[in-house]
Amino acid sequence: MTDKKLTERVYGYLAEDEDARVCKDIPESACNEQPRSFVLMLLSLTLTKLGDSLVSARLVLPWMLSSLGAPAVFISALVPLRESLALLPQLFVAQKLREQPVRKWFWVAGSVGQAVSLLAMLFAVATLDESALGWSVVVLLAIFSLSRGICSVANKDVTGKTVSKTRRGRMSGVAASAAGLLTLLTALVIIFAPDMEGQRSLFVGLLGAGVVLWFAAALLYAGIPEVAGATEGGGNALTEALKSMSLLWQDRQFGHFVISRALLVAAAFAIPYIVVLIQREGESELTSLGSLMLASGLAGLLAGRFWGRWSDSASHHVMAAASVMSTLVISAALALYYWIPEALGAQWVAALLLFSSAVAHHGARVGRKTYLVDMATQDNRAQLTAVSNTVMGVVLLAGLLLGWVDAAYGVAAVLWVLGAIGVLATLTALRLPDVSGDTSG
Repeated sequence: MTDKKLTERVYGYLAEDEDARVCKDIPESACNEQPRSFVLMLLSLTLTKLGDSLVSARLVLPWMLSSLGAPAVFISALVPLRESLALLPQLFVAQKLREQPVRKWFWVAGSVGQAVSLLAMLFAVATLDESALGWSVVVLLAIFSLSRGICSVANKDVTGKTVSKTRRGRMSGVAASAAGLLTLLTALVIIFAPDMEGQRSLFVGLLGAGVVLWFAAALLYAGIPEVAGATEGGGNALTEALKSMSLLWQDRQFGHFVISRALLVAAAFAIPYIVVLIQREGESELTSLGSLMLASGLAGLLAGRFWGRWSDSASHHVMAAASVMSTLVISAALALYYWIPEALGAQWVAALLLFSSAVAHHGARVGRKTYLVDMATQDNRAQLTAVSNTVMGVVLLAGLLLGWVDAAYGVAAVLWVLGAIGVLATLTALRLPDVSGDTSG
């Protein structure tokens, strides 16, 4: 069997499409190459999603710095740096992207940048301690995040040129499921080797795996047969960036989407605060590194493809459903906290809360990514992605205020705030117009 026939068979199975020629809103010249593009992009995304789990700034890196004795100030800086620096510079990157007819090389460069950052971090973890380790990890994470921002803008643009509507959500969902399975296996190794959990060798191993994953992803992505796109719209990065921000009020549908996406962050912010409630009432082994990775991996494995298929038919409904699920989990956690706090100490209750939170977070991510790619056109996709992500960078920095709410009023107050935001996210997502079935974009 030729490579092309094998690729088309894999594509037909994963995309659930017997006719590889079915194309929507992508250039005719890209249609014949869609199976190859789909499979190569799927493999690249699977590898990087797995890498995200293995070197997570929400879980693995804080655990690493804590275990190796770095001061708490460095640990508290990880998530804001990781999230905001991956988003805030994207408007400027998008302008450079517009000047190039083939954009996949931006993603390749960003992936290599992430791999090199992790390689340097690996050496820091192997040789440094305390403040020196903390400074090294924070600086290298900043470089990693900036590289990640380049990939984010480029991938949505390349996806929109090479993979048609009704296939994008499935691709993202399958990648999440595959990465979830591999994360699950990694978590089981950690759980059944508890002596490794706080050891330097474990973190060196996880970082080393991340280096290999991002280098391999770059090689695969370089093979995507991307067709040349329009290059109009380039110019001075700062001037064009300021002009781009006006899309938030000039394009009402886009502005509505950005508001919905901003409110959806409640699903992500809620997870660490639910973990805090469980840690206070439950047993420490449940919230060990391996167990938390297990919950996240299971969520991706079991829910990724479901969210992806649904996103291809109604991505705004996926955003709403994920928000409803997150809000219900928050409500359940608060109810237990007030009325049956000892139940949070039951392992099955805590496991269900963590798993459900992770499923909701996966749904929010798949839904909003698919909606943005489907809503945009080939000419404005990179620009809309950059504006949306820049706004989200500011929102994520504003999320630092939740730490003040926690310090002043307690973790329950934070969850009340996030629950209210979740209700608003549901209402705004339901009012978004359907773009998944619209082939005019």
